[in-house]
Amino acid sequence: MEQNQQQWTTIIKPRTGWFDIDLKELWQYRDLVVMFVKRSFATLYKQTILGPAWILINPLLTTVIFTVVFGNIAGLAESGVPSFLFYMAGNAIWSFFASCITGTANTFVTNAGLFGKVYFPRLTMPISQVVISFINLLIQMLMFFCFWVWFYFFGQEYGTVQMNLWVLALPAVLLLVMVMG
Repeated sequence: MEQNQQQWTTIIKPRTGWFDIDLKELWQYRDLVVMFVKRSFATLYKQTILGPAWILINPLLTTVIFTVVFGNIAGLAESGVPSFLFYMAGNAIWSFFASCITGTANTFVTNAGLFGKVYFPRLTMPISQVVISFINLLIQMLMFFCFWVWFYFFGQEYGTVQMNLWVLALPAVLLLVMVMG
């Protein structure tokens, strides 16, 4: 009794664990991540009056409010650092983390129809949201660096501004925040 042996081209296997991530497949779909980033960035800022300028205006206004409320009214000390820079650095990292959390939490709900129609690695959607948040963070950090340079040369009456070796820990901190988000 001889059975027909068929040769299958695709074998579907269940995942072996929670962290079974196929990085090779994600790399193959990197153009899809770029497309999702462009689409999300365009939809986020085309529908506002100020457009992409909102990336700069929002943290600037938040920093001014924090400086007035916590720095001037509450009188919280920042150990010799200008309070504006202190709150701007904190707001940049916090807004990065918050946008990562809210972006990735909503991605599966808002794109549920797309997931049922086409196959692609599901992790591409959250990765694209984190990339958008990271682009916003880079723009905010550029703004922070401009203010840091201004305080370094002209703002000595507000406190001392210096670089130290803790700057080298910034990539590790950003990676940690990105993974947690």
